[in-house]
Amino acid sequence: MIYQGESIRVDFIEPGFAELQFDAKGSVNKFDQATLEEFSEALTKLKNTDDLRGVIVTSSKSTFIVGADITEFLTLFSDQEQTRSWVAKASRVFDQLEDLPVPTVGAVKGFALGGGCEALLACDYRVADTTATIGLPEVKLGLIPGFGGTMRLPRIIGPDNALEWITTGKNNSAEDALKVGAIDAVVAPEKLTEAALNLAKAAAAGEQDWQAKRQPKLEPLKANDTELTMTLVTAKGLVAAKAGKHYPAPHKAIEAIENGAREHREGALKAENNAFFELTQTDACRAQVGIFLADQAVKGKSKKYAKSATKEIKSAGVLGAGIMGGGIAYQSALKGVPAVMKDIKQDALDLGMKEAGKILKKGVERGKVNHEKMIKVLSSITPTLLNDAVKDVDIVVEAVVENPKVKGSVLAEIEGVIGNDAILTSNTSTISITELAKNLKRPEQFCGMHFFNPVHKMPLVEIIRGEKTSDETVAAVVAYALKLGKTPIVVNDCPGFLVNRVLFPYLAGFAGMVDEGVDFVGIDKVMEKQFGWPMGPAYLSDVVGIDTADHCTVVMEEGFPSRMKRDTSSAIAKLAAAERYGQKNGKGFYVYGTDKKGKPTKDADPATYELLGCEQGKKLEADDVIARCMIPMVNEVVRCLEEGIVGSAAEADIALLYGLGFPPFRGGPFRYLETMGIDNFIKLADQYAHLGEIYQVTDGMREMAKAGKSYFDTTRAK
Repeated sequence: MIYQGESIRVDFIEPGFAELQFDAKGSVNKFDQATLEEFSEALTKLKNTDDLRGVIVTSSKSTFIVGADITEFLTLFSDQEQTRSWVAKASRVFDQLEDLPVPTVGAVKGFALGGGCEALLACDYRVADTTATIGLPEVKLGLIPGFGGTMRLPRIIGPDNALEWITTGKNNSAEDALKVGAIDAVVAPEKLTEAALNLAKAAAAGEQDWQAKRQPKLEPLKANDTELTMTLVTAKGLVAAKAGKHYPAPHKAIEAIENGAREHREGALKAENNAFFELTQTDACRAQVGIFLADQAVKGKSKKYAKSATKEIKSAGVLGAGIMGGGIAYQSALKGVPAVMKDIKQDALDLGMKEAGKILKKGVERGKVNHEKMIKVLSSITPTLLNDAVKDVDIVVEAVVENPKVKGSVLAEIEGVIGNDAILTSNTSTISITELAKNLKRPEQFCGMHFFNPVHKMPLVEIIRGEKTSDETVAAVVAYALKLGKTPIVVNDCPGFLVNRVLFPYLAGFAGMVDEGVDFVGIDKVMEKQFGWPMGPAYLSDVVGIDTADHCTVVMEEGFPSRMKRDTSSAIAKLAAAERYGQKNGKGFYVYGTDKKGKPTKDADPATYELLGCEQGKKLEADDVIARCMIPMVNEVVRCLEEGIVGSAAEADIALLYGLGFPPFRGGPFRYLETMGIDNFIKLADQYAHLGEIYQVTDGMREMAKAGKSYFDTTRAK
């Protein structure tokens, strides 16, 4: 044995040829600080090993290396000197691999991402099996490759290909990586180790010039000035258009490659180190790393629920073939759970099937779905007018009109049809699950299952626990949501649950400005361009449906009469009364149509200004607009956590990211709050407290600030 550590072992695989194998104790290999130390020690041992002729780098797992240990990042990056020292030291470990006095071959299977990909790039040769996925996804964490990726990849596959890989963070199949020269061969999984060893032997025997293969990575980039300039200008334009100003990482990636292009390895690495360090100190990086950690926490919690499930969902029934019902039936069938779609009108069923067909047809056109899959999915949806058709299903998702009396009647009727062990759920977006359960004989087998529109695109599903909902029901429904490819978050019952409950104070803040005569177009521009929402509040209201939003204000007032009192003279109520329902009937805050080419249009309507009494072009300062909208939302999210509606800050952040499109570079409402600083948020909110209860922070938040605590502290008392 040449070296044995906790995560790495090195031994001769046959005389003269060593295997450096990553073999962490967990399910995957990753570069935490301890593994990087071991990597350096193992490479030092190899450098000093007599009779060494070649090295292959392998993994004992089903995947190669998934990257760095992201759980260490936020703590590590909080100390600037520690961060500078770490990135410089860590990146030089990969130089040790590249500088071994013998040929090196990386053997990759499964995922080789981030640091895993960078370990491969430090090898002289790379062999992949057909399962391999290779990429540098660091921009998705607000970072760039930090172990030499921006220096090595352009010298291996050319600056244009490298810039595309790094600035998009996309994963690449083995075949695609082979096409651009990122790897040297693709083999069957059972041949991987043998192929890597044979390549190392060929290089050691002089049949391959491994030193010539290594040399370009040690030198300045071989590209003439004109080619390089054009490549960089093109990349900058694409990144500016796609990433915009809120995501600095892809811009920094270009900067690192540009600054290191005319440098030898050490100079290029310094350029990368500097850019990486600067990104670690940005709010966007902290937010995006926070999202990753929150997402992992949510997934872990969901898996625990699913693991405890005693009932498996093999078939589903959907009541209501509208946009939501049809979308739910489609998603269920797509993911292998046949769905019976029941409605009282044949034309609704026809529309639901047509919608499913339209989604599948788009998938076929984009090459994501083949015709066989399309036929299979459509044949897995059974449209019906008969209640008896759902009698044998394992779960029913009710998705009829958002009216408590209608829903209560439909639920009670269908409970008498389905089996005694079947689960009943409601896709209600605001109505109390506990209240709806009063219509049922088996309330313990009932919960909320709130999907978001469009169902096939939106990743979030809120699972709402009523007062009598059993743990077994929640576990089974979470497992079903996971089967559908969704991210389920379990919340407790209250009007609006989590997502809609916190959305309405945000919309109330917006409406307050419009009522004061401020131009809704200007508000939308600020909230989209400066804060980063995908849609401003006026446009969002039109997309949701003005009539739907107006109806929800009634429900929210019943639940929170002092804080969310309905104002019949507000913008939403006026538009609803004028039957300006938004996109669904072509007019709301905006008017909707198509241009000469058939593309959708959205224009401000003079009639809207006249109806609402607001003034075209009247503006508030951008900071005021953001504060007026966001303070109420953050306050309400904090209340939901304090009341136990949602279990953690991480779950709340993911819910708003996946359910509302909260700007990812801000990380979610709690990450946004803590980035601003709880003290600073309180000071800001106090300036607007005179506007009403939605602007007034809770006593709990003041106590958190006084104690210097974080909402992300898992030991925090609840």
